[in-house]
Amino acid sequence: MSKDIKAFCQPDSRGFFGAYGGQYVPDAIKARLDELDQAFREALADPAFTQEMQRLLLHFAGRPSPVFHCRNLSGKLGGAQIWLKREDLNHLGAHKVNNTLGQCLLAKRMGKTRVIAETGAGQHGVGTAASAALMGLECVICMGEVDVIRQHLNVTRMEMLGARVHTAMSGQRTLKEAVDEALEMWVNEPETFYVLGSAVGPHPYPLMVRHFQSVIGSEARAQMLEFAGRLPDVAMACVGGGSNAVGLFSGFVHDEGVRLIGVEPGGRGSGYGQHAASLCYGEPGVLHGFHSYMIKNDKGEAGEVYSISAGLDYPSVGPELAELKDAGRAEYVSITDEEALQAFYALSRNEGILPALESSHALAYAMKLAPTMDKDAIILVNLSGRGDKDVAQVADLVHSGAFVPADR
Repeated sequence: MSKDIKAFCQPDSRGFFGAYGGQYVPDAIKARLDELDQAFREALADPAFTQEMQRLLLHFAGRPSPVFHCRNLSGKLGGAQIWLKREDLNHLGAHKVNNTLGQCLLAKRMGKTRVIAETGAGQHGVGTAASAALMGLECVICMGEVDVIRQHLNVTRMEMLGARVHTAMSGQRTLKEAVDEALEMWVNEPETFYVLGSAVGPHPYPLMVRHFQSVIGSEARAQMLEFAGRLPDVAMACVGGGSNAVGLFSGFVHDEGVRLIGVEPGGRGSGYGQHAASLCYGEPGVLHGFHSYMIKNDKGEAGEVYSISAGLDYPSVGPELAELKDAGRAEYVSITDEEALQAFYALSRNEGILPALESSHALAYAMKLAPTMDKDAIILVNLSGRGDKDVAQVADLVHSGAFVPADR
């Protein structure tokens, strides 16, 4: 490890995790971000805010989420034992609600009456819509047209929860464009609160999202000690923007004996436009008001990205994850669509659990890694969401012959 982890787990006064993060925004927007930063810090210092968050996580989100030992799958693979942190069992089916409850509670504390959010796979949108409904806030969700089509179930859920879904029609019509249009709305509406779904964006969003998602890591660490009798050898999570990864990693970052592995979407291959693996194939740059690794085109701007998973096709990544890479504390790999789909079926058929396609990327790498490790080693995978939303998409691929599941 090349740096003292404790020195950069918190951003500096300008919002940088080492070289990454910051506020690359106009002065008018910086003033709003600074107001948000102050409100966030005041909320954390208020025991009433923390108590209300704990109440909501327990009685609304259904926390704590359990850990689960995949005995069948581990036995079939040989080698290390695979455990899951079951974020798929949260209310609404993913880790996103941990953050949307926190940000909507903060919005209400600040006197806001309307929230805006972006979404890719729809889980952040559903979480925001539900949290807004709970707290009496008007809600608008921006979602790319491509994702509206492939994640129609979550669009319907958002609308049933009272949100208005705005379809982003620009560019590739996926997650980046949803962020673009959500930010544009927020900039033009000073009284609106932007509920950002991943550990990206200008300061204080990466810190704020990490804080609300750190419940994953703190629970997982205590649970592994209780139920496995020790810490895992590897803590692993899929990486798009990075919210579920920073949430899990936060519980183990100071434990140098625990490898941290982030798994990015390798898509169809390593060529330009065929993947969304910013940390594996990208380079530092500025997007959406923050500095981190990103996929660039030949003009140095945000480049084309692709993933079978609507929640992973973002051309950049959270600044804290970038700093963990440079420090040598975390390592990053990529998994192809085919490998993720095979992992989707492997968990479904061996353990009776349908994983989200996002989470299937992390599971796929765990399945590759496990046979190379001792049988009493432990790999903990953050199962960030359940696969109900992906069933129709995967079934279409199977029925068309585009994907053939391996035998059980």
